[in-house]
Amino acid sequence: MFRWTLHGNGRTVDADAIVAPEERLSWPLTVGIGAQHVVAMFGATFLVPVITGFPPSTTLLFSGLGTMLFLLITRNRMPSYLGSSFAFIAPITASTQADSMEAALGGVLVTGVLLALLGLLVQKVGTAWIGSLMPPVVMGAIVALIGLNLVPTAYQENFSKAPVTAAITLCAVILCTALFKGILGRVSILVGVVVGYLVAVARGEVDFTPFNEAAWLGPPEFHHPEFNLGLIPIFLPVIVVLLAENVGHVTSVGTMTGRDLKPLVGRTLFADGLATTISAGFGGSPTTTYGENIGVMSATRVYSTAAYWVAGIVAVLLSLSPKVGALINTIPAGVLGGVTFVLYGLIAIIGFRMWVDGRVDFSSPKNQMTAGVALVVAIADLHWELGDFAFTGIALGTLAALVIYHGMSWIGRYTGTDNEVSGLQDPGRPAHDAAGRA
Repeated sequence: MFRWTLHGNGRTVDADAIVAPEERLSWPLTVGIGAQHVVAMFGATFLVPVITGFPPSTTLLFSGLGTMLFLLITRNRMPSYLGSSFAFIAPITASTQADSMEAALGGVLVTGVLLALLGLLVQKVGTAWIGSLMPPVVMGAIVALIGLNLVPTAYQENFSKAPVTAAITLCAVILCTALFKGILGRVSILVGVVVGYLVAVARGEVDFTPFNEAAWLGPPEFHHPEFNLGLIPIFLPVIVVLLAENVGHVTSVGTMTGRDLKPLVGRTLFADGLATTISAGFGGSPTTTYGENIGVMSATRVYSTAAYWVAGIVAVLLSLSPKVGALINTIPAGVLGGVTFVLYGLIAIIGFRMWVDGRVDFSSPKNQMTAGVALVVAIADLHWELGDFAFTGIALGTLAALVIYHGMSWIGRYTGTDNEVSGLQDPGRPAHDAAGRA
């Protein structure tokens, strides 16, 4: 399993060739490409713990360990890096505000277990049922409403506290995306954070005291989950996003390598779920496959899993420096406000893209009601308490999308009026958003 065939002379890749997952270049080049993968995921992976209050070093540790676990479970056939998932930000934030970080970890852990079980189910029965349960209009609405639900919080908690720095950060991300292609364009979020951070330092908005007091070497900070049954429902819609991201990652890599990798979807879901479960058990952020790293593979034409082993090892080593985590924690509210405006918008856009890719017909009243009501419920952030359970905008919006679509479909079949084409698509078609994750 840990043997890779040397590609060609180990130094070059022909214009019409790729380095396959089971191949590698020379070890110095492989180490260099692995380091590129770490740089590509770095900014986005650290934003999740910074926004949610989770310890950054712990997140980095389990990001690296999760990546290596993913490679083991997929038998080195699926190159991927597992970075922090943005889909969890809303339920984590809500859980932390309502209870504690430990309660949020409990919700993440339950979601990870359910995703792993879903992976086992997919491995056994395939993916056809996913398109029937969640056609594009439903899946797109669920993904979009998660991003839109976050926007008011992003403004109130971050953007409004330092609007000048936030605006400059936002502009830096946009300009980097517009001006640069390839790897630099793919890490526009990271560039925006750096530019915004420098502006914040110049404006006196950064406190370096925690960084100065942190040790250079030491173990990460660990926390353990607690379980609040009333908060669990708000995490469940995230499974839809993780499903779309995993299937999209497998499809993208399969397209670029010219291979049918769909039989690996069950393994990728199980691996992602298990990595998220383990991370939540010790205080790390939840994980997901990363589109930024697809960008690195596309630019280098190197799909070798050996490079991802290097990336995982480098991430673990970096996590052992408290200085790194402390520096990340100095990122001020204005910078976070600028980048979260972009990121939350991109989460919504990936949902809209699912509608486009799935050719959803919005002249259909069924599709109009499914998407329209679900989005409004999430944007208004409706709440409904039922005993010990508290359902928020994301959970209620998801429920609305599923009930309205399938309810109207059932009524249409019963009355003989359901003759519309809903735009069902192969579940292998969802793709990553421009930022690489949701």
